[in-house]
Amino acid sequence: MNLPIIIQDENLTGQIILGVLFAILFYMILHFFVKTLEMGYVLRNMKPWYTHFYLLRKNLNKNQKQVLKTSFPFYNKLDKKRQGYFEHRVACFIEDKNFIGRNGFVITDQVEVLISATAIMLTFGFRDFYIGIISKIIVYPEAYYSNINKAFHKGEFNPRLNTLVLCWKDFKKGIDIVDDNINLGIHEFAHAIHINSIKERDISSTIFSDSFKELTELLQDQPDLRTNLIESHYFRKYAFTNQFEFLAVIMETFIETPAEFKSKFPEVYSKTKQMLNFHFTGY
Repeated sequence: MNLPIIIQDENLTGQIILGVLFAILFYMILHFFVKTLEMGYVLRNMKPWYTHFYLLRKNLNKNQKQVLKTSFPFYNKLDKKRQGYFEHRVACFIEDKNFIGRNGFVITDQVEVLISATAIMLTFGFRDFYIGIISKIIVYPEAYYSNINKAFHKGEFNPRLNTLVLCWKDFKKGIDIVDDNINLGIHEFAHAIHINSIKERDISSTIFSDSFKELTELLQDQPDLRTNLIESHYFRKYAFTNQFEFLAVIMETFIETPAEFKSKFPEVYSKTKQMLNFHFTGY
């Protein structure tokens, strides 16, 4: 007597399963189609369709927000809408990373906010802003001794350990002096972003790595331009150690003295701006 009911239940279950599988398949096809279209757009225009889209935005507490307002000039250059995006990203970055103090150094709101804000500033034109290759950020009060190369360091990025290390004294100096083109935080995060872009193939990493490749080819094709870069003394000598240091130094310069950079070396400036997808007032 119950057999027809059982058969109907089995048919209904089968239909639901087929419906779910069809929905998943449709989503995968649609996702692939959209990604393919956007990648074509990126390759033509070297920028993503969109950068900021958040269903739920995180907020900083009153003290954290005050740190941004009083100690991070880039934040104050942004309009109200972008300041909200920036705060959300800083909050997400703080939550995502493990901050560790060494040699008695205490991790405070100021430390977390300023370090995270530096990372978010550099990736503000990226869609994926987390710099996934970093999981730990270790902070020393002053220059620390490295047992690996038997020397004192101010900062470093170790991709094998997914760790960024900073000396707070020099990190803070980099923020406080805004126009000397030396900023420890920008320099070390630039290394992490560079290596992360090589490992990942998301939209922003593709734009960053392809733009840097274009810049490298530009310098190879125009040896006079490279000579002018060196002889100008606008970039410190350390920039010409290797491609990693060159990228880190030009990113410091781009953030700290963008108008002078654009005036002196417009082609290099343009490629750097393209790398970071920067479209803000003052850049």
